[in-house]
Amino acid sequence: MSLRPLRPEDIAAARALWQATPGVGLSAADEPQALAAFLARNPGTSFVAESEGRLVGTILVGHDGRRGLIHHLAVAVDQRRTGIGRALVEAGLSALRRQHIDKCHLMVFADNAEGAAFWSAIGATRRTELNLFSLSTTSR
Repeated sequence: MSLRPLRPEDIAAARALWQATPGVGLSAADEPQALAAFLARNPGTSFVAESEGRLVGTILVGHDGRRGLIHHLAVAVDQRRTGIGRALVEAGLSALRRQHIDKCHLMVFADNAEGAAFWSAIGATRRTELNLFSLSTTSR
């Protein structure tokens, strides 16, 4: 298994993995053109894992100059529990550290028990004192 930065030419394979992964929610922000723009704004912070020429994991990471945000972490079902997820997280966090970002947030769907268990197992802190709100920029 090898890790490398996520490149625009990986977007189709990454989207296919996300679509096949329970607990990953996709939106218009995950369309190819939007993802290419995201990668251009956040160079070197997102990664893929490859095994035998196949994309088997991804992490999509960005920041706003103050806090990082992990948008998607996914590992192919047949490759789980091999350390790929942990390696992808460490690569993303290291990239943020190099850009002087000292904290990273992520969101997990409330019904994604497997995802919540993974994040807890690697030391992520569940924030129960916060509520998440969303606003659409297009419906105003």
